[in-house]
Amino acid sequence: MNEKGADRVLALFAGARLTPTQRRIAHTLVQHAGAAAWLSAAEVADLAGVSQPSVTRFAMALGHDGYPALRQLLREAAAATPADDHEHKPNEVQHAVRQECANLGRLADDLADAGRLTTAATLLAGSRPLPVLGLRAAAPLAAYFGFFAAKVLPDVRVLDSGGTLLTDRLEQARAAGATAMLAIVLPRYPREALDALAEARALGLRTVVITDSPMSPAAEAAECALTARVGAGLVFDLHTAPMTLAMVLLQAICDAVPDETQRRLEEFESSAVRRQIFVP
Repeated sequence: MNEKGADRVLALFAGARLTPTQRRIAHTLVQHAGAAAWLSAAEVADLAGVSQPSVTRFAMALGHDGYPALRQLLREAAAATPADDHEHKPNEVQHAVRQECANLGRLADDLADAGRLTTAATLLAGSRPLPVLGLRAAAPLAAYFGFFAAKVLPDVRVLDSGGTLLTDRLEQARAAGATAMLAIVLPRYPREALDALAEARALGLRTVVITDSPMSPAAEAAECALTARVGAGLVFDLHTAPMTLAMVLLQAICDAVPDETQRRLEEFESSAVRRQIFVP
């Protein structure tokens, strides 16, 4: 089955929030799209390297009573595929990358109205210090944003670990003068991140969140939500669009405080030359 046939199989999983194990099953069905419609749950489990109950839970996560109902849909997808579509094995990695391109396209469309972005940037640009929350899968993205934000803002505090110390650090940031917090909350939404959002608001901080959907629990908990879809085409999420949105937000913050941005960038460049940070 070629790319067109694989697309029909992938369409059966579109929009579903799957665990890494369930994504392995989905990838197996795509890889074996030509034969998947005729495999038993045990055979799919063997190919995917998971348990048979995992295959049943996968089918139920897609809204079916069990695997037989999903297999029927797979058979219908196979029947709708022309005979010459069976000549080439699908490449699920290409599908995942193309989905990311589509996610970036949707983000670009959403940014046609920059009102919410400007509002968020204004809130964050005025906070001294600026706490940036990112737990679990969102921690690298929070660190990436924080690294560059520190070039233009005087005090950026990345909060990338939970526990009781997280509340301590939020209280310390508030006591130091923070007025707003940026939170990056991505699937699967950590309970600690949602609790931290609630705690930040209780402390009087204005909250901006980058998340994957307006229906995200983080979007509901924040004062201002910016959304970018997460890629779900591989075993683990792809964060291409959320990372792009984070840097677009940082650009908007720079635009909100242009004089300070320019001054601090020039100071950094002078320091970098003096310390010979970079190789010519």
